[in-house]
Amino acid sequence: MKRWLDQIDSPEDLKSIPIENLKELAEEIREKIITVVSKNGGHLAPNLGAVELTLALHYVFDSPKDKIIWDVGHQCYTHKLLTGRKDRFGSLRKHEGISGFPKKCESEHDVFDVGHASTSISTALGVACARNHKEENFFVVAVVGDGALTGGLSFEGLNNSGALGKNLIVILNDNKMSISKNVGAMSKYLTDLLTDEKYNKLKAEVWELVGRFKRRDKIRAAVAKVEESVKGFLVPGILFEKLGFRYFGPLDGHDIAGLIKTLEHLKTLNRPILLHILTKKGKGYKFAEEDAPRFHGIGAFDKVTGNSNGQIGKTTYTDIFGSTIVKLAQNDEKIVALTAAMTLGTGLVDFARIFPERFYDVGIAEQHGTTFGSGLASQGLKPIFAVYSTFLQRAFDQVIHDVALQNLPLILAIDRAGLVGEDGPTHHGTFDLSYLRQIPNWVVMAPKDGNELKNMLYTAVRWQNGPVAIRYPRGPIPDDPTCGDPVEPTHDFTSIEMGSWERSRKGKDLAILAVGSMVYPALEAAEQLKKDGIDVEVVNARFVKPLDEAMLLSVLKGYDKIITVEENALLGGFGSAILEFAEAHGIKNVLIKRMGIPDKFIEHGSRKKLLSVLALDRDGIIQMVRNILELKHSKIASATLR
Repeated sequence: MKRWLDQIDSPEDLKSIPIENLKELAEEIREKIITVVSKNGGHLAPNLGAVELTLALHYVFDSPKDKIIWDVGHQCYTHKLLTGRKDRFGSLRKHEGISGFPKKCESEHDVFDVGHASTSISTALGVACARNHKEENFFVVAVVGDGALTGGLSFEGLNNSGALGKNLIVILNDNKMSISKNVGAMSKYLTDLLTDEKYNKLKAEVWELVGRFKRRDKIRAAVAKVEESVKGFLVPGILFEKLGFRYFGPLDGHDIAGLIKTLEHLKTLNRPILLHILTKKGKGYKFAEEDAPRFHGIGAFDKVTGNSNGQIGKTTYTDIFGSTIVKLAQNDEKIVALTAAMTLGTGLVDFARIFPERFYDVGIAEQHGTTFGSGLASQGLKPIFAVYSTFLQRAFDQVIHDVALQNLPLILAIDRAGLVGEDGPTHHGTFDLSYLRQIPNWVVMAPKDGNELKNMLYTAVRWQNGPVAIRYPRGPIPDDPTCGDPVEPTHDFTSIEMGSWERSRKGKDLAILAVGSMVYPALEAAEQLKKDGIDVEVVNARFVKPLDEAMLLSVLKGYDKIITVEENALLGGFGSAILEFAEAHGIKNVLIKRMGIPDKFIEHGSRKKLLSVLALDRDGIIQMVRNILELKHSKIASATLR
């Protein structure tokens, strides 16, 4: 049987396939995506819903001359298959394989590196303006979807684009996460009419003719009002018209022939255009269609049954957060929960079901979510904003201006802190310790396990003297290094003294100050080193701010060799805080070696693999201990305080 996908190595090859055969190609692509994602994990449902759209885009436009810019970027799998990466698609999201997001270094067809939402319209406008400045001639298309239009940056881009009036096409891929649907025969007929070349030519001629009359302004206003009224009644696009865009749609986003015809017409209109299409997330795969949230971003799974593989049944930090916040809220009516379009991802599904009146999903709007939470806190409520570390970066100003400056007791539950694995550099949360600890009034905690996370949440909701951030990694809670069993949380809550550390293991040769996810690897390293006669003390530095000054001073005075280890950027991180403290207190002749994320963006790969590559695991810590014990201070004076 002839397979169309085998014949495609570039978008030019696609154009040679008859339109009537593109449906067959779409099914081949879906099968390819399902097969690879079932093995590697990835964003399945969004990509299955964008197959026909991507085929139509590459059929009509000439990439890489024409620029197709993806929002979020997790809808780009079909794009990658069509642009020369078909043979490498099996390496998707694997270490040293192709990324799950657009990357300029991978292909000239990837215009912009992206992994966060709401960026495409602003980027596309910048590209379009640069095109005009350079007097070049190509089309610019921004593809917005999966709720990215709920982000404020999208509306900033729309507002500026409409005002500038540049030739730009924005495609809103509405898969029930954006604007409400309005599809039917009349809507389709109206869109066909408004995009028709003859209609637009006639409209221009009428416009020019009316301009010859004395009362031309009033007549033109009346004509425009008639068209606006009809479109406002039939379609939900009047908002975009007011922002300066010509709005078309909504159209069936799985009708390849219809999409191709419409896009060909839109190419003739030299102005900002917004095309609204309706698609189904997970289309073509039963399990993804029925449970799109779970298959939005998923690990490896059995494609026959749809069941997840891997760490089935293992309790994660996210699970602990979700169950704990429900228990706390049952006894405290002031607790409210917030999320930015990540109810499932942050573990708030049960909270939203049990306490719907105390749950807020603000959409992809982390800035708004932070300030909204500040407003709640200002009125005596106890808001907990569950947010991924990488997305919290977008609310940096609000964290300072709207929270810390007013010392409001907003609690940030920072999920996916540190290395997240296969999603790569756009999603690693490796900077939160560095930027949060520099801001006055913030308390910054990092639990070593699920039990400590539970108690930190309990402590934070009771404290209420200012803002608190609790950061924890992606993945299961760790196993006890002494017995190998998971460290399951206890049923009772225990309050933790603010700013207090704990000695997890006593020693005499060297001290390791470990933060959060690095405590158990440090303990594992210490247990292994003990067999070789090396006695290492391990301190659980669970508060990055404030530091436990009393314990830190005792460690600095008790050891001449210290290692700090954190799953965060070395620049400005926990290790930097220790160096600053030692310098401020005149501590000399202590060798302090820092372990953490170097000054570069870390590529994708499994979390275990990346931690190994960066030596942030048991073996890496063991090697660092051996190195530091063997070296004399004079050989690494740059790391020694004198």
